[in-house]
Amino acid sequence: MSHSKIREDKTCLNCRHVVEQKFCPNCGQENTDSRKTFHHLFIHFFEDLTHYENAFWKTIKNLLFKPSTLTKEYLSGKRLSYLAPVRLYIFISFITFLLIAMFPSKVSENINKSEKELNKELAKTNNELNIKKADDKYFHLKSMKEIDSIQKYGKERDKLNASSYWIYEKAVHVTERYTKREIIEKFIESFFHNLPKILFIIMPFFAFFLWLFHNKKRWYYFDHGIFTLHYFSFLLLIFLIMFIVNKVIDLFGEDSPLSFISGIITFAGTVWMCYYFYPAHHRFYGESRIVSFIKSVFLFIINSLFILFLLILYVLYTFINLH
Repeated sequence: MSHSKIREDKTCLNCRHVVEQKFCPNCGQENTDSRKTFHHLFIHFFEDLTHYENAFWKTIKNLLFKPSTLTKEYLSGKRLSYLAPVRLYIFISFITFLLIAMFPSKVSENINKSEKELNKELAKTNNELNIKKADDKYFHLKSMKEIDSIQKYGKERDKLNASSYWIYEKAVHVTERYTKREIIEKFIESFFHNLPKILFIIMPFFAFFLWLFHNKKRWYYFDHGIFTLHYFSFLLLIFLIMFIVNKVIDLFGEDSPLSFISGIITFAGTVWMCYYFYPAHHRFYGESRIVSFIKSVFLFIINSLFILFLLILYVLYTFINLH
């Protein structure tokens, strides 16, 4: 909570109302000096974002270990004791994606290692078969000259329709311009850059699928939206914890005994992420365990297929728009 000195002037700077206490009874603004030090601004920003320390840690504890508690408390009207769902999600996602940007994963390193191994294999193959190194022709696509020839003189069954021709032309353009490693690196970079947007697209549909499976008179779409915000906040938080633990333990080296602890935490976190939805769904919607389990399975399948569909579209979009 802010410890700034209260102004001697009792006139509110915001609405000009007379302020007898620390906060204006008319507009709620704190009656403190408007000119702050950088330290105060930083603390005030953190306090405002987390709605004070006690509420923050109470929210995190319930989010991690008491599935659906935050959602039930929020919808019952107990909102000042916890972070608001939107603020909670924004805070966790901001920290998560900031750390991912600052400390990228080892994917690029693995790609480099795989590329070296691939080059060794290609070198052996080239020596045996006396063919050109296939680094830049990884996908073995026909040239557009060959495709145009087939389109003009080939058999009808070998010709491509308009949409297939357009996609093939894009694929040839990309594979001629980039190596396999460059394509993967650009895709990973684009994926993590756009992941927040992808999640924002997924969440409304996730809530919509929940709405389809439950009583329309008892539950509003808003209720499912709050449940969804808390659930996605939980997923991001678990991922963030595992990410931080792995990065810290990596500082001690891959052969450190602590890597065993990292593996245990990653395994436990992954299992909890997969299981969490069932108790959260059961406790929030108040249905029997068997009904809740069946619905959880169906919702998991539907959302998995939908996310897969979005990822396929995203891969095509990224592939087509490589420059």
